Order: sequence, then C-alpha cells, then structure tokens
Amino acid sequence: MNEKEKIINIAVIAHVDAGKSTLVDAFLNQSGVFRANEEVVDCVMDSDDIERERGITIYSKNCSIMHNDVKINIVDTPGHADFSSEVERIMKTVDTVILLVDSSEGPMPQTRFVLKKSLEQGINPILFINKLDKKDARIDEVVDEVYELFMDLEANDDQLDFPILYGIARQGIAVKDPKDALGVLVGEGDAKIKKSPAGYGGLDLTPLFDTIIEHCSPYPDLDEEPLQFQVSTLAYDDYIGRLGIGRITKGTIKEGQTVAVAKADGSIVSRKVNQVFVYRGLKRTAVPEAHCGDIVVVSGISDISIGETICDPKDPQPMEMIHIEEPTLSMNFMVNKSPFAGKVGKFVTSRHIRERLNKELEVNVGLVVEETDSTDCFKVSGRGELHLSILIENMRREGYELAVSRPEVILHRDENGKPLEPIEEVVISVPDEYAGTVINKLNMRKGLMKQMSGENGFSRIEYLVPTRGLLGYRSEFINDTRGEGTMVRRFDSFDEYKGEIPQRVNGVAIAQEEGVCTPYALFNIGERVQMFVEPGTKVYEGMIVGMNSRNDDMVVNPCKAKKVSNMRAAGSDEAIKLSPARTFTLEEALEFINDDELVEITPDDIRLRKKLLHELERRRSGRVYAE
Repeated sequence: MNEKEKIINIAVIAHVDAGKSTLVDAFLNQSGVFRANEEVVDCVMDSDDIERERGITIYSKNCSIMHNDVKINIVDTPGHADFSSEVERIMKTVDTVILLVDSSEGPMPQTRFVLKKSLEQGINPILFINKLDKKDARIDEVVDEVYELFMDLEANDDQLDFPILYGIARQGIAVKDPKDALGVLVGEGDAKIKKSPAGYGGLDLTPLFDTIIEHCSPYPDLDEEPLQFQVSTLAYDDYIGRLGIGRITKGTIKEGQTVAVAKADGSIVSRKVNQVFVYRGLKRTAVPEAHCGDIVVVSGISDISIGETICDPKDPQPMEMIHIEEPTLSMNFMVNKSPFAGKVGKFVTSRHIRERLNKELEVNVGLVVEETDSTDCFKVSGRGELHLSILIENMRREGYELAVSRPEVILHRDENGKPLEPIEEVVISVPDEYAGTVINKLNMRKGLMKQMSGENGFSRIEYLVPTRGLLGYRSEFINDTRGEGTMVRRFDSFDEYKGEIPQRVNGVAIAQEEGVCTPYALFNIGERVQMFVEPGTKVYEGMIVGMNSRNDDMVVNPCKAKKVSNMRAAGSDEAIKLSPARTFTLEEALEFINDDELVEITPDDIRLRKKLLHELERRRSGRVYAE
C-alpha cells in the first residue's frame, strides 16, 4: 500500500491589492507547476475576465503545490469586503493562513476582518510583510501595528507567537530578516524589473515554504474514521452540474459511493457521489478515492448546498452549519421596457432573467432573490454595490438586457421595533489640502469620525458611515480629491437609523423626444448642462442626457437641428467645439441615479433614464406625491 500523502491546507488572506494573487503566482512558478517554456499570465488564479480587468480577486480559487513531499493546498481568497462570505467559509477548510500586509499601508479595514475570522477558527497565522521595495516602507511600525491588531482581536498566546517573513511577492522573494533583501535592487522607472516570480537576486520563496511546514503539522491520518466532509464552496459545471467543494475532515470518499447528506433543517437524505476530484497544480483531477485532510470536489449531488455535511450513512456525524452574513443592499432587476429594448440583447424576457438569477443562486450564496408584485421585476439583495454590480456586468456580457433601480439598504429592527441600518467602517487617505472637504461631506452623510492622523502631507481619516450615506459618494470623492485620495470600506455593524441623508443635489437633463443628437443642439444645451451623450448618439423621450447645473430636472431637445435660412444652409456652421461628454461605468451609473431613475443595461450600452418616460406622467406623479 502506498504511503498516505502528507497534506497542509493554507489560505492567503489580506486586504484588496496587497498582493495575494501575485504571491500565489510565485508559489506556482517556484513549485514547478508550469513547464519551462509555458507562457504564464499575471495573476493566473484570477481566471475571470472581470477579475483581470479590475485587478481584484472576486471568487476564491484552489490549487496545490508540492514541497519536500508535502502537498500544500492553497486557497486564494477575495480581499474586497463585498465578497467576505467567501472568506468566512474558507477558514473552516485550512490549517493556517498567510496574512499579507503592505509594508507602507499597514493593516487595512479588510485585514482586520479576514484576520478576525481566522483567529475565531483557532488558526495560528503566518505574517508576510509584502512590498519591501517600496520607498515609503515602514517595516518596524507595520509589524507593531499588526501586533496591536492581534491583541485588539484578543488573539491567544499561541496566535500571538506568529512567525514573520518579509518579501517582494512580484519578485518571488521571501526572507526571515529584511536586511537579507537589502541587496536586491529591482530598479525604478523604466529600469524597474517588471516581475520575477521565480525568484530574484539569488533569493526565492524557500523560507516561506519551510516556515509553512515547520509552523503547521500535516493533517492527521483519520482515514479509518466515519466520513465527514462539509461543503464550504459551490461551483457549477455545464457538463456535470453542481459541484460541492470542501475539506474531508474524517474518513475517505470514493467515486460512485452512496453517502448521507445532513441538510440545514436537520434532516438526513441519501445521495450518490458521481465523481471525486482533487487539485494538482491548477488542474482539477478526477481520482477514484480521496483521503481526509484533502480539499476535494464532488459531483452528482444536485441539491448540495453550503454548510451541509456529507457523512457515512452508517454513522452520520453532521458538522455545525456555516453562518453566512446577511445581505446589506438590495435593488430591483426589471425587464427592459425602453423604446430601444430588444435591439441588442439576446435574453430580454422575465423568464430569461429569472433563470439567470436562479443559476447564480447555485453558486453565489451571499445573494438573495425575491419575487415582487410584478412578474417583470425581481428584488435582488447582496453584500454591497460591488457584489451586485459584478452580477449585472456578467449578465450584460452574456447578452442580457435589463433595467435596475437605485440600490437601497436593508433595514433591520431591534427588539423594540426601532429600525437599524448597516454601518460601514471607512478608511480614507487624502492630501492634507482636501481633508476638510472630505470631512465636511462625510459629516453631511451622517458619518462619525473615529480618528485622524497625518504623515508626509497626507491625512488618514477613519469614519463610521451609514451605507446609505456612501451610495453615490465614490465619484464625488474622486472629484473632491482630484483623484489623489484612496477610500476603502467594510461592513461594521447594524446600528440605529441615522435620519434623512440628502441625495444628489443636481437635477438632470431629460431628452424631449426620440432621435439622434446633433452638435448644434448639444452646444446650446452644454452651456447649462454637463452632457452624458455625444453627437450621433440615439436617444429617446425620458432618457437622461446630462446633469443640470441647478437642482431641478430640465427637459431638453438634444436632437434639434439648425434651421435653413436665406443666409446659409442648415448644414453649414462655424466650427463647434463641444466639451467631452461624461461617460459612466456600471458602478458610477448605479451611484448616480436617484429613486425615480433607472439604469438601462444592454450588452453594448449603459443608459440612464427616468422611471416614467413621459413628461406629463412625471408631472402627475409629482403632484400626487406632493399632495
């Protein structure tokens, strides 16, 4: 009989943009997963198109490497707060975590969250101070800040005794003493070494590999115990259906095996496993049998869900269900009924949208979909704007057309029936000259300052702000700080309702009729309006074409052509110079709209429109509302 494989499961956790995916790249490169002549893209684990474009990890991914006859399963986790439900579940499947912290930024809001989740699971982390080559690196201070964070989170003595490594993930370097990397010069400007995941300057990741094995014992041999395997993540394959992913806590699992599944309601049902997969490098490999400690994928159980336990039918031992944090934001997904509906998209009906949302629920457990009074409208709730906008963007790229409403926060009630709303922790870094403007804006949005500090001409401001107050603030923040400020946020808690918060101050310019925008019309309107459309853009009645300089809405005709006169032809004119039109990303559009507006989404366009397209309808609605 072959000797059982030694297995250690690790997760890489950090705040967004700390270098998690880059470190995993270096892991894979230095473990010989890739052929010498194989072309490897950056952030190879971020396989989704949107992940690549945005440079963030959205979905957790698994891979494995071998080091000194030990199989190390690696989980790359999302760093953004909106995908935190992924992180929570992953903590139950790993033996240790590598906590990445930027050498200049130090611990950020999401660092606190992911570390808290790992400490609660009794995990003893490994600290990796990344980006040693930064000019503003403050290594000793950052290490002290991490210690303070551990103590603040009430880490036990073993957890406080964490090993510390330092390195440059992009160059595939890890050292136990930062002085060992002083001789490594990666250059500046054009001379900067772009990337060297296989190591650089005679240094590589060996110290980190060795630390993992020293710090964490291989998973104990519990093969003879009754099967116990909790599903922590779901996936979907077009050919083999729903997949359950998790770690085998005890026993073994075989292809074709009959198992008991302990459901969330306490019932136990009999099911049959079709195939069993394990990770070899980046590939999912089918195996006849998988052993305890390994992270595996099983197919064949069509109704498997997060937190359910696959057990031995003779001795079922359910594990404690995994708690998934509740959604904080909701918006309505509607059938697109604009005059331009159905001209581009392949999937336009309510049936199409319902089927797509149900498919998303197969794998996206942080999502809630509810029917509404209208058959053409669905209430979709998620963990934040990004969580929902990623779904919408995926649907758009797949050929769906839909209209969505302004995001709304989900209120809770306390035992006395008083409303509670989600509050977010916001950490802002801005040049000192803009700090006053930012503070003023956050105060208007019912924010409460926690602390403020300054260094090298920059102010670091920490606030607690209602989620309602942050809707639509990001683009305003970018303008207020001339693009020099950074803002990160994470859900903190539910707290008492903070009262009314003002919406967008400016009104909008609304197209009067259907037609094609002309330079002549846009030039005349542009004196009072910031335009959202270019000459040649097709518009329809009720479509939003710009932002008014005043606080009321204004109906305009962007299609008006210059009349012929006895002096010149209609087509002739002086050279017209137009200001560039403002374009919106999906998130910016969702942030911009008010309650009486929608975002129309098609595979080719993102348009803003009024819910009521006709001016007379809007006036009547306004009068009724006023009464």
